Amino acid sequence: PNYIFQSLAATATTLVVMLLFDVVAHAAIVAALGSTAFIIFAMPHSTTAQPRRVIGGHTVGLLAGTISHFVLVFPQAGNGPLTREFVLVAAAALSVGLSIFIMVTTNTEHPPAAGTALGLVAHGWEYQTLVFVLGAAIILSLVRYWLRHRLRDLF
Repeated sequence: PNYIFQSLAATATTLVVMLLFDVVAHAAIVAALGSTAFIIFAMPHSTTAQPRRVIGGHTVGLLAGTISHFVLVFPQAGNGPLTREFVLVAAAALSVGLSIFIMVTTNTEHPPAAGTALGLVAHGWEYQTLVFVLGAAIILSLVRYWLRHRLRDLF
């Protein structure tokens, strides 16, 4: 049945992405990409599984997370008047709200990408994370494209 094939395809693709980029420690980012894999392989014909939404949404999530990090977290790295914990929570919240706003205005809505923004702030900004997320979004979209004739919506 299709659900067996699609589950195996999701497993194999996620394994390849994780091996290529070796970023298991970034829990929120990995969870966001796991959610993307679910959408692509369980609901491949949904609007949120389209490459524009997957790649664009995660790009927006990275942008929102980067803005939140460099506007709120980075300046507070020294001795600021607010506690580090408060600044991180505020930046994480801003990253989610900002990613939603930008995704809606650019027609790139992909719900897991808000998790990408959150993860970028919560774990800390690193260039490698940007490469990992974009690479993973592209790989997942390419696999969806290559398997598009075999993939069916599972519910």
